[in-house]
Amino acid sequence: MLHSLKAIQSYKSGNTPEAQQLWLQLLAAAEKPHINLERIHSIAELEGTNPVLDYTERTLHVLEELQVSFWVREILEDVLIWSETAKAGSREQRRVWQKQGVNLFVHNVGSAQLYDLYAVAEHLDNDVGKTKETSINQPGSPGDALSKNADISEHDALNTHTPRHEIIRTLIATHGLIGQYIRGEIPFAENAPLHGLIVKGWLTTDELHTILMALNECIIAGVDRALWNQVQAEVQRIVGWIITGPNHEDWSVKERLSRLRSSSIRQGEAMDTAYARLQTELDVEQALAPLAHRTLWYVESAMQDFSLQEMVKVFLLTLRSESMHPTSMESRSEIVRHISFEPLMNTMYYDYKGVKKLNIYKKRMIEKYLEQYSWEQIVAGEQIVYPHLTHRIERHTDLPDTLFVTFEFSPAAEKLIAFCIEAEKSPLYEKAVLLLFDLFGLRRDAYDRFHNEETYLSDMNSSGDYKKVLLDYIVGKRVLDIGPGGGILLDLIEQEKPEVEPIGIDISANVIEALERKKQREGHRWQVMKGDVLQLEQYVQPGTVDTVIFSSILHELYSYIELDGQKFNSETVVAALRSSFRVLSPGGRILIRDGIMSEPEAQKRRIRFLEADGMRWLERYAEDFQGRAIQYERISDNEVEMPINDAMEFLYTYTWGEEAYVHEIQEQFGIFTPTAYENCIREALGEQAEIMTFEHFLQEGYTEALGERMIFMKENGESTPLPDSTCLIVIEKKKGLADG
Repeated sequence: MLHSLKAIQSYKSGNTPEAQQLWLQLLAAAEKPHINLERIHSIAELEGTNPVLDYTERTLHVLEELQVSFWVREILEDVLIWSETAKAGSREQRRVWQKQGVNLFVHNVGSAQLYDLYAVAEHLDNDVGKTKETSINQPGSPGDALSKNADISEHDALNTHTPRHEIIRTLIATHGLIGQYIRGEIPFAENAPLHGLIVKGWLTTDELHTILMALNECIIAGVDRALWNQVQAEVQRIVGWIITGPNHEDWSVKERLSRLRSSSIRQGEAMDTAYARLQTELDVEQALAPLAHRTLWYVESAMQDFSLQEMVKVFLLTLRSESMHPTSMESRSEIVRHISFEPLMNTMYYDYKGVKKLNIYKKRMIEKYLEQYSWEQIVAGEQIVYPHLTHRIERHTDLPDTLFVTFEFSPAAEKLIAFCIEAEKSPLYEKAVLLLFDLFGLRRDAYDRFHNEETYLSDMNSSGDYKKVLLDYIVGKRVLDIGPGGGILLDLIEQEKPEVEPIGIDISANVIEALERKKQREGHRWQVMKGDVLQLEQYVQPGTVDTVIFSSILHELYSYIELDGQKFNSETVVAALRSSFRVLSPGGRILIRDGIMSEPEAQKRRIRFLEADGMRWLERYAEDFQGRAIQYERISDNEVEMPINDAMEFLYTYTWGEEAYVHEIQEQFGIFTPTAYENCIREALGEQAEIMTFEHFLQEGYTEALGERMIFMKENGESTPLPDSTCLIVIEKKKGLADG
């Protein structure tokens, strides 16, 4: 077994780090994880662990299994045990290192500096055996020598180094760069020191090839063996370029952006389309040319959920900020070489139920902030004053070659965002989100289901069988699906009616993003657009749509959209119907599938709860429901009498359970009785509209879901079926009449 693996096992068995080697003391002293969050499932799981030490151990296990010569194994072992040290150390140690100019944020550089400086300390002490067994925190130790010799220049340090030391140092300094080049994070020239090992005669081309292939297998397979299998051929090709010479042609700007967005592309981003659209607004190659010689850290982890346009805006704001603060050209060390998005990455995630979750609240606010900037304003260096949020580009005096990029929220905004996260499972949630919308000046009717958006879209997709009935009523070629959710109806139309052009329209940026990626990922032909259902003629030409579908969406418009300062407003439904009617062609149809109320409204029903907490559910619901005052009369500890429509509105939420509660109390599912629905349609559309079909029925699943939880009864206590829950309405625009 490798000596380093034995040392790690000894430490994990309980031996104190003071008795261990220097590299292990540093790794063991790590107090805060400094890692890429991209592959982390849960942030909370990092608490009480040492992921840096664990990763180092995994890379060493890979090395132990490789068939390489003894001297290669020995060199690579030293490289691997030192290559993560810039991510380790105690907080106090890291503060000292930063003051000494060690770049802890560009980890390969920082680790090489630490290896270099500790080696210098060992040389000065002239007692290698002694220093390796001395604690780095004790006087006279290498850590103490490091502190006393903090101003030793790199040139002086290298004069004390042997070729072996210089080979190891170079491999540490370029550690991981091949993988980063594949990801678009660095220019090829960063690998130039590796070719220098051949030029200096320290390694042959075959030796360097063997070392780099083995080292990169350790680095990448230590993350994920499948990932190594995936990129091995490309690593081999790049190693060949390094051996050939340091002047290999770099990726084009488009190729580099594509590599930086590989995760977004895997999730369905149409990169070619997005880049072509961006190119019509901006000379991308010229605008991003200053990035060509910079390394970019944590870009994908920080910005994979933002659009290409938003990423490029962040890049340009960063470059513009740099140009606004020019540095002296007397020293090349002051020229910006590295741009780190680590601060942004760290602020974009939080833990939800043990899973790393994107902070969608911050994302939406950052998107709104970037939307305010035109390309001309960015190029001109204009600073937009946006309440409670700004971009921040920092440059530390002890690291003049590195920029740090993030977005800074005001203390009030941070607290409100934290409140939204805490309120995610509470009836306060909608109020918290709307406060956030108000704080950042967002439209209230753009309310997104921030919380559990993925689950919501999945639930929408699971209702495919219910939506399929709508296909029989579609006419014409062009169909609008209003509020397409997870895209299941768009899929059905595409599959069952290949002659039809399906288009989804939604106000939610979340939904549009998810659908765009689904379309790209699965190769669909349907289209989606972000738009306001109350003003459809702004997005499609009047008279050009043959069918407009409202599938379980009218009740959401009724519940969420404020019209004349009022939600739960029938005028919102009227406005939506009129908007859709205006874009219909003669003979076109509006299809409605949604909730319905029973009539006569005055009739009452009894509910006998079979679950111990049923009455508590009703009491809580009556207090929290936003649509109207829910009335009930308590008959006994487990039985109530209620107006039939209040009973059903409650039971819809009771069916969905705790997870959906926070949303269901914001929505009124049954918005009209059949008579009221017909009156609303006639008021909205007049004589031009003919109601072709008007059916209502009990949706499958409610009886089964509630059967073991309660008994539904008439006023006299006789058991009775649940009333109809859902309607299907087909409205046709008469031909030969001019629009009113």
